[in-house]
Amino acid sequence: MPKPQITSFAFPSRKEGMPLGPSAVAGVLVEANAGWRTFRPVINGEKCTRCQRCWLLCPDGVIERGEPYFQIDYNFCKGCGLCAYECPVKAITMVKEGDSNG
Repeated sequence: MPKPQITSFAFPSRKEGMPLGPSAVAGVLVEANAGWRTFRPVINGEKCTRCQRCWLLCPDGVIERGEPYFQIDYNFCKGCGLCAYECPVKAITMVKEGDSNG
């Protein structure tokens, strides 16, 4: 069986070109966060441009496209920080658990 080929992904120039959704829906993890997450993502709604990059790239599909801003299901977020890293306008910051600044 041939190995899958690694290809580069180019983000569509328009929202209509985005894929239908993340690769997994929220709830893939069967248990809520057991308290081992050390940082959590916090979305600054005023900076967010709703580009959907965080929603698309979240490996666990825990970001919901709510109104007026995207919402994170902290029960299942592992705090990997991929959403914050990929946010083009840095609208997502990683805040230490227990820190009240988020």
